[in-house]
Amino acid sequence: LIAGMMKKYDTIGIDCMGMNVNDMICTGAAPVAFVDYIAANRNDSKIFLQIAKGLAKGAKISGTPIVGGETAIMPDMFAGKGFSFDLAGTVVGVSKTKPLLGNAIKSKDIIIGVHSSGLHSNGYTLARKALLSKFSLKDKIRSKGTIGQALLEPTRIYTKPALEALQKCNLHGIGHITGGAFSKLTRLKNLRYEIESLPKMPPIMALIEEAGVSRKEMYRTFNMGVGLCIMAPQSEESRIRSIFKKHKIGSSVIGFVTSGKGVRVKSILV
Repeated sequence: LIAGMMKKYDTIGIDCMGMNVNDMICTGAAPVAFVDYIAANRNDSKIFLQIAKGLAKGAKISGTPIVGGETAIMPDMFAGKGFSFDLAGTVVGVSKTKPLLGNAIKSKDIIIGVHSSGLHSNGYTLARKALLSKFSLKDKIRSKGTIGQALLEPTRIYTKPALEALQKCNLHGIGHITGGAFSKLTRLKNLRYEIESLPKMPPIMALIEEAGVSRKEMYRTFNMGVGLCIMAPQSEESRIRSIFKKHKIGSSVIGFVTSGKGVRVKSILV
């Protein structure tokens, strides 16, 4: 919807690829093949070309070949008169070792937060409701140009550094911070995840909170600057963070795992 409002479609494919491959690496598997599906209300070759450019860029960043796809023109499936579409993808991965499912996570593990690039394709219903009731997509936002540009900042793809870390370090679990934000960590293993510090709140998220969203809801919906959480022994911190730094992606220790259940972010139970 934001892409349609901005008439800018060349980053959507990166988001689609990123959501797939970032989930895949959380299982310890390397993505090896991707297929996409585009449904639209009309055949617009110029827009499809922009979407395809984003998919190709995401494939290059992640090292994942696109092996096929499908385009369906279904005008009766979409409301409104403007161009409307749905983009979906599926990824296949291969693991050379036992799948990483979070079973190894234990009390006293540290939580390393790998920095995000923005909203990462999640929470847009709430973001649009909060922002567009008070601002315009053309309004300026600190360090990110306009609000529209900040909302279209593509999802950061973590495959290459994460796969290197999986090979060289002892990782107990990886959580992709998407829908449900930090609350989804309990899906890996039902322990207590204490998050005590986060990177500086990204400008777009600060603006969403300013528009009236509570801090607890922010922690439950948005990644708050952390796109990936890695649970590992304290002794692995330096090696893990140095790998991500080599790939020019920031990270920091944001908390630890302890006995109990649930997720608490800065004393707020989410």
